[in-house]
Amino acid sequence: MPGQGINGDPMKVFVFDLLAYGENLDHIKVGAELPYPLSQRYFKADVAVKTYAEHLAAWEEMDRLGYDGVGFNEHHCSPYGLMNSPNLMAAAAAQRTKRLKLLIYGNLLPLHEPLRLAEELAMLDCMSNGRLISGFARGIPREYQVHNVPLHESRERFEEAFDIVTRAWSEDVFSYEGKYWSYKDVAIWPRPIQKPRPPIMIPIVGSKESIEFAAKHDLGITPGLAGGGLRDDIIKHYARSLAASGHRITPSHLSLALNAYVADSKAQAVKEVGPYHLYFNRTLFSHGSFTETAAQREAGYVSQSSTDYVRPENQRAAALLREDFRGLTQEAFARQAENLPYGTPKEVAERIIAAADAAGANMVQVGLNRGAMPHEMFIEQIRRFARDVLPILQAHEVTRVPAAEQMTV
Repeated sequence: MPGQGINGDPMKVFVFDLLAYGENLDHIKVGAELPYPLSQRYFKADVAVKTYAEHLAAWEEMDRLGYDGVGFNEHHCSPYGLMNSPNLMAAAAAQRTKRLKLLIYGNLLPLHEPLRLAEELAMLDCMSNGRLISGFARGIPREYQVHNVPLHESRERFEEAFDIVTRAWSEDVFSYEGKYWSYKDVAIWPRPIQKPRPPIMIPIVGSKESIEFAAKHDLGITPGLAGGGLRDDIIKHYARSLAASGHRITPSHLSLALNAYVADSKAQAVKEVGPYHLYFNRTLFSHGSFTETAAQREAGYVSQSSTDYVRPENQRAAALLREDFRGLTQEAFARQAENLPYGTPKEVAERIIAAADAAGANMVQVGLNRGAMPHEMFIEQIRRFARDVLPILQAHEVTRVPAAEQMTV
């Protein structure tokens, strides 16, 4: 349930970590693209070893400095992110930290055997003494190609796997006869510590079916990859869908994803973080995949009506056009950053609080590293943010969801 384990009036601050391969690979691009599949001749084992060690050290530092949690993710066959198994990373983090919540955001339910996921997550909850927050996601088209799962099966597989995992956690002995998976007389050991189950959250890119599924099951969401009008539309449709299922939206239902960088000035922040932000957008983000909603409709990954709740002025944002990521320049990033949490600690804190208040979210997931940012920069951001911004955020309370006050059911 939303808020279970993440509820409370003070804002909760997580760091979301993509754990990209720790070396810039622009030099091997062919035209505007990294080769896909990316041959092993470009992989350096020492870089991977160093990358994992550095991020584990970063999570230890977050724990020491009082962050509320860290967010993991699942991606495959790309330097975009080296967390092929977020559960493995969370297991390692569980042994290196004491109080940090472990947000797995998330396991890609359609692609894996769900009983195994239920068991692994139960283990994690025990290993971390009840610090697990279980995020479930569908993933991006590249992951389906890798695992040889048809995109048009994604929605059915997700919902069936969700049912299996949650029943395995909650029922004494369960049996299940499904289209994709079946089990008979199963009682998992160990069981999750948290009762009735670990908190579950769903990341929402824009599909109305995902919004309505989360609302039906009263699950917390992270609404959208970007802010602005599209995020507002997602939250409003979510609030309406919750109400239709007999639930009421609260700040504990919402988690806000955003990027930040603390510096002595806006100009310094843009100059320092800009190259890494551009590398993420132009090289890593859509490597071996496609982002466009229209192409995903054609492949059967999303329905023809998946964004019909979105207002006309926000349809371009919902289209997730590759050119909007690949065409980013330092000058365009500087213009975007004018209204984003990049700059002095005061501005970063104020902009994050303003975004959280506008959305009605009492949890934020802050990205403090982009692309192949050097470890020293990442650690410095963790420390500076913790010293100058984190206490301000954690003292703030989000008390209302404006979208719920504006909606009509």
